[in-house]
Amino acid sequence: MIVEQIWTGNAYRNFNYLIACPDSGEAMAIDPLDHVKCLGLAKDRGWDITQVLNTHEHHDHTGGNGAVIAATGATLLAHAGAKNSIEGIDRGLSAGDVISVGKSVELECLDTPGHTMSHICMLSRTDQPSLFCGDTLFNAGVGNCHNGGHPAEMYDTFASQLFNLADDTLIYPGHDYIANNLEFTLDREPDNQRAKALLGEVGNQDPAKAMLTTLGQEKEINTFFRLRSPSVIAALREVFPDLGDEPTPKEVFLKLRILRNDW
Repeated sequence: MIVEQIWTGNAYRNFNYLIACPDSGEAMAIDPLDHVKCLGLAKDRGWDITQVLNTHEHHDHTGGNGAVIAATGATLLAHAGAKNSIEGIDRGLSAGDVISVGKSVELECLDTPGHTMSHICMLSRTDQPSLFCGDTLFNAGVGNCHNGGHPAEMYDTFASQLFNLADDTLIYPGHDYIANNLEFTLDREPDNQRAKALLGEVGNQDPAKAMLTTLGQEKEINTFFRLRSPSVIAALREVFPDLGDEPTPKEVFLKLRILRNDW
């Protein structure tokens, strides 16, 4: 499996992706908002885009669909529940569905509500798995729930699915928010040395050459994974005095999401 992460350079700091089969040259475009860059890179690599996949229905992820499909004839894949919010879906996806790209690439669909209720992530079936996670999981952060989502469902997605993925899973998010997310982690957990060190590394990074994180790293530097940390809980209690002596991970997650809304 070949993965190209495409930095759009737009105000929303979107990443687009091309996933290609090295044996056939067939490729899938994930959330190809910047259709010019996606089509241009595929042409440069000699790849044939045969499928477009949207992780969810927001325009900054679907806005390039028409141009890519018009240029390539690709089929459009998205959550089965997004048929009324994403135009022209050819294949509606559900949890456990497997998508093939060319001869040797397989991706498994995860149904991951929270950011929206029709959100999917794609998990590669490779020796080192890769998660193409749209706006569910970011490097060092999580998606918001402002436009059609629900924080409780977001927590359930993390607790029942993402927490359980292999630690070496590579994280490919829909946006570059890593520096701001690390600053939030350190605001909530000032003694998190891993987050502090990584912030020093990424502070001046070129997003076009973005650093990848693994799920194992996320468990160290992403406050939304650190729901039992005494430091995180103590800092939360300063803001939410009614927080119990032994809050559940869900209570901690939801309180963090409230704080992150205004960060």
